[in-house]
Amino acid sequence: GAVLALNKPPGLPILGRPGDLSLDALLPALRQRLGITAELHVVKAPAREYSGLVLLSSCYHTTKKLQQFFTNARLRGQYPATYRAITVGVPAEVEGEIRTGLCWQQHGDRAMVVPVPAPGRHSLARKDVKSTLTRYRVLGSVGGCALLQLQPRTAFPEQLQVHLTLLLCPALGDHKHSSRVGRVLGVPFCLTPETALTRTQVLDKELLSQLGLSPQQLHHLPLHIHLQELVLP
Repeated sequence: GAVLALNKPPGLPILGRPGDLSLDALLPALRQRLGITAELHVVKAPAREYSGLVLLSSCYHTTKKLQQFFTNARLRGQYPATYRAITVGVPAEVEGEIRTGLCWQQHGDRAMVVPVPAPGRHSLARKDVKSTLTRYRVLGSVGGCALLQLQPRTAFPEQLQVHLTLLLCPALGDHKHSSRVGRVLGVPFCLTPETALTRTQVLDKELLSQLGLSPQQLHHLPLHIHLQELVLP
């Protein structure tokens, strides 16, 4: 019917400035190729850095109905979106939940998303901090890496990356938050965002060899978080 699903590559933003490559800029060509006369609307899409399902609709009422469904599902405690992630490190527990407050914090000339483990009622009421929750399950592990299923109950920028660092298992290709996980004698621990400078993810020689990458190529490695499944009403 009016609904169309695409598989987005990592690094492609949904919206962009005029002249920039973005999903929105590609929609007219997509309509022409598929012979769709009506305008396409983005119903649901993963963040720029993620790959995976993009849900489009050529009907305004369908778009609004589906967007309302996703909003209501979160309020009802449901998990309509399921992600897959490859992590560097294997969680200690096979499944569980990650709960923390998240907020934007300015560090010099850049803004960072940082965890707030015990947010106060006033900061939550003022919406300075948002209470966030992600359910996770380990689907498999090999060579010190794991394949995780992630189901966010809340929506906050970079939520999944930050939650994975709190598990001490940053996503493969996370060059923004992985530096917050340090190691002493092979044992991982959390660093504060203030002391962890943003840098290209550091991987051991064995993993680099398995990926067929040199250390100089690492910064090209995309973020391995993929929106795999969306439940529709």
